[in-house]
Amino acid sequence: MDKYTGKRLDGRYEIHELIGSGGMALVYRAYDEIDDRTVAIKILKDEFLGNEEFIRRFKNESKAIAVLSHPNIVKVYDVSFGDRIQYIVEEYIDGITLKEYLDQQKEVKWKEAIHFTIQILRALQHAHEKGIVHRDIKPQNIMLLQDGTIKVTDFGIARFSRSETRTMTDKAIGSVHYIAPEQARGDLTDEKADIYSVGVMLYEMITGQLPFEADSAVSVAIMQLQADPKPPKEINPNIPDGLEEITLKAMQKNPVQRYQSAAEMLRDIEEFRRNPSIRFQYKYFIDEKPTKYIDAINTVKGTEQPVYNDNYEYEEEPVRNPKKKKKSTASLVITGIAAAFLIVAVGFGLAALLHSCSSGPQDVPLPNFVGHNYDDVKNNPAYKNFKFITETKNDSSQKAGTILGQNPKAGTVVKSNSDVTLTINAGGKMVTIPDLTNKTQDEAVSNLQQLNLTYDVLPVEDANVTKGYVQNTDPPAGTQVAEGSKVSVYVSTGSGGEKVAVPAIIDETLDAAKKDIAAAGLTVGKITTKDDTGKPKDTVIETTPLPGVQVAKGSSVSIVVSSGNKSEKSIDIFVHLPKNVTHDINLKAYLGNELQTEKTVNPSYNDVCQLTFTGTSGKKQLTIQLDGNKYQVYTLDFDAGTFKQDESYPYTENSSASESVSGPITPAD
Repeated sequence: MDKYTGKRLDGRYEIHELIGSGGMALVYRAYDEIDDRTVAIKILKDEFLGNEEFIRRFKNESKAIAVLSHPNIVKVYDVSFGDRIQYIVEEYIDGITLKEYLDQQKEVKWKEAIHFTIQILRALQHAHEKGIVHRDIKPQNIMLLQDGTIKVTDFGIARFSRSETRTMTDKAIGSVHYIAPEQARGDLTDEKADIYSVGVMLYEMITGQLPFEADSAVSVAIMQLQADPKPPKEINPNIPDGLEEITLKAMQKNPVQRYQSAAEMLRDIEEFRRNPSIRFQYKYFIDEKPTKYIDAINTVKGTEQPVYNDNYEYEEEPVRNPKKKKKSTASLVITGIAAAFLIVAVGFGLAALLHSCSSGPQDVPLPNFVGHNYDDVKNNPAYKNFKFITETKNDSSQKAGTILGQNPKAGTVVKSNSDVTLTINAGGKMVTIPDLTNKTQDEAVSNLQQLNLTYDVLPVEDANVTKGYVQNTDPPAGTQVAEGSKVSVYVSTGSGGEKVAVPAIIDETLDAAKKDIAAAGLTVGKITTKDDTGKPKDTVIETTPLPGVQVAKGSSVSIVVSSGNKSEKSIDIFVHLPKNVTHDINLKAYLGNELQTEKTVNPSYNDVCQLTFTGTSGKKQLTIQLDGNKYQVYTLDFDAGTFKQDESYPYTENSSASESVSGPITPAD
């Protein structure tokens, strides 16, 4: 058992179990005895208590959430920053991540994607109004509750946009598949970076795939900078045009062409929900020149292999030289040849040229690193201008990680960004971590002690491993480590007898779903049917709670199955009447060749006319006439319950035509 489980913090929070472990904190489920509620507690890991950078990030998260109060953002109840322990008490979320939900669902309908996106945008709108940019929006940081409510979590790398103007350098923050191009470049990031990430998530939900995927993180980062995503309708033709436009506008490379705020994107989405056939007709400036990016993409010294790092550090905003040289317009042939040689020369000399033209490196005295812990030195912002090269040496009299020597020596005056070689103590002889799986906790501890290794025992729920036996270790078995190193030993608490996951039964038959529910130790709850799902009769299309959600053993799972029947659908059409017209207009609507509606409208009173059409199946052409002339043509899809606008014609005044026309007219060629 770890050092916190079963303990009480500040005489108030009774810690029950470890439920997660992130990069800088351990997350526990706990009980607040004063307010009588279950809470989640993030405790900063011991190894980071002396690390100023991690403490800054941890405090950033608490400060960020503390000023936020919104139903779609995880609540913070309490914070504590003591010398021996630092923790944040947050709302306990009983649900799954949006990432887990997307992995489980073979298809997310666009209406459901819009439902999720609206909640995320409302949360970000609130945060942005408070001056906070999340900077790490991704499905892994979005929690989905059983009732469909969204909670945005993990503000660990958030910043206050109005109080902090520093930017990232060559180490981009955030998950590379979702970060904005300016974030990957290391430019200043503001609210529009979060908008880009929301656009990527919306793209993923409506198409079922990410816009950019590659074998390495750096390849994805370069694609974020340079490549255009495949239009969503090419992947999923059922996506309405307006939704595709919203998605691509949110994902524009140039922040100026993106939605400028969450509120602006919400307005378009609300307008799209009211009229799914709407077209926004967004136009963007296209630069004919090839785009080149060099910021935030480095190469390994001596090779041409790119490297990528999700860590980050801050620097002052670099000064950029906006001057450009003009090319001569003399002979095209000579210029082309010269340009070819110039491109080659620039390709080889650009890095050196930029380095030599920048402000010259400063002379600085080299500090004394000997005797200090290497991780402390590496993470100290005061030493960010040195490039550390490490080598190891075994010295059993010193702690592992201690710096035994340095070259150049302390006090030597060197240029900033100089290489400094540090000799790091490996901590004595190297040993191999044994395979401790399926051993009892006592056996595992004994084996580690015999190898002079220290350990932490951490509980983990795992129904497949007997309670009290080792599930795995970190580092894993077979890893070479120095004597004295710490090994995390994860010991199974069994199934716990408390919760089980709702099985993934979507698209199964009702009979198969019942068997899976029973096998999971759950019971079948209310069964309802739904018409016109496109699924065979008795196919499971929904569950409550959602698949993957942890629920108490014996709980009931409600199921919605397809009836196999087609229901009558209503499709609303919003006809935008011509502007600057003040007289009455005769409007006729034909479904196929059959007149459905005829009415008199006047744009000066109401410039939008709503029409409703019903049907059970198939596609039908809808023709709208104004004063006897064709005005708009739509295709209504009663199978999908959607429509699209095919043609639009300018309004022509022709009052007599409405009296002589008995059916749809075809415009003259």
